[in-house]
Amino acid sequence: MSEYPVTEDEDGAEDLAPLTLPLDAWHRERGARMVEFAGYMMPVQYEGIMAEHLWTRENAGLFDVSHMGQLEVSGEGAAAALEALLPGDISALKPGRQRYSLLLDENGGILDDLMVTNRGGEYYLVVNGATKWDDIAHLREHLPDEITLNHLDEHGLLALQGPKAAEALGRLGLEPAFPGMPRLDDLKFMQAAPFFWDGRPLGVSRSGYTGEDGFEISVRGEDIAALAEALAAQDAVKPIGLGARDSLRLEAGLPLYGHDLSPETDPASAELGFAISKRRRAEGGFMGADTVLPLLSQGPARRRVGLVLDGRMAAREGAQVVVNGQEVGIVTSGGFSPSLQKPIAMAYVDSAKAAEGTPLTIAMRGKLLDAMVVPMPFVSHRYHR
Repeated sequence: MSEYPVTEDEDGAEDLAPLTLPLDAWHRERGARMVEFAGYMMPVQYEGIMAEHLWTRENAGLFDVSHMGQLEVSGEGAAAALEALLPGDISALKPGRQRYSLLLDENGGILDDLMVTNRGGEYYLVVNGATKWDDIAHLREHLPDEITLNHLDEHGLLALQGPKAAEALGRLGLEPAFPGMPRLDDLKFMQAAPFFWDGRPLGVSRSGYTGEDGFEISVRGEDIAALAEALAAQDAVKPIGLGARDSLRLEAGLPLYGHDLSPETDPASAELGFAISKRRRAEGGFMGADTVLPLLSQGPARRRVGLVLDGRMAAREGAQVVVNGQEVGIVTSGGFSPSLQKPIAMAYVDSAKAAEGTPLTIAMRGKLLDAMVVPMPFVSHRYHR
């Protein structure tokens, strides 16, 4: 993966052609329908979103998420430098541990959500594909000169998710990269370690975006096809596209950047206060703290909530949430839940209307759909703790 190739349209204006993933041919050989997403051509589905969704809930789904940005931050004082930009407690993160965090702007708006792993001598960040170039620019602008930022653009990223993921990955016989490092079975949710697979280095974390047990595997681009083939050759594993990844994360109550999160949202309204530790709330010192900390203590004007709708019609992003004809919120994600067999949605609504059990109405395509505020996740997480 490299910088965008630049083309010109008929008027001579520059245009950015979509990039291809290292597994592009592999996906197409398996009948994937490819679409442009986050600047890349990516598989949206193979045999159908519903079938792929339910397969992942019952077996193991293999997702190619190589469009995401993989970054290394290193140097003396790297934890403190990251804490100036992220509200997470990075200095307390022990080697081999992973943490969800946020990249904030000066006003507390969310520039991206990301994962941070302490790899011992450096911090490994996974950022969203659609924002990674802006994230890299932001980090390079604000990190001190003595801190090194390395973009691992020659690496791919696979996610193996589902109740049979551990068994499937275990069959490959991964070996710890160093003596004394944990074995694959030792990893619990939000823990990570380096491994070798047939002499090939892998970075493995027990994490994911589906609410299921599973792993994310950082692998060199030259090795990713062999790894994908070895996993997909197992009866319990099937390749899964973007469509099911979206419905799975929605059921799990996980926000999607660019939809449920944006610079117009903040950690308090997004219900992501858990990502800001007690120490960081007390000390502040991160970008946007002057806005975010009062919102956490006093409460935001709007909150991200889960909605279950009556009937079969799904609400879509941008639909208004109303009470007695007055707009009180907006839907940011919505769809039909394959697991629950009912439509579900996420929305930002006025805090006075955010309590569990509050009846609301969604205006969708000229129709009014009855909905109710419910706790998230919609489908219980099954992480390996």
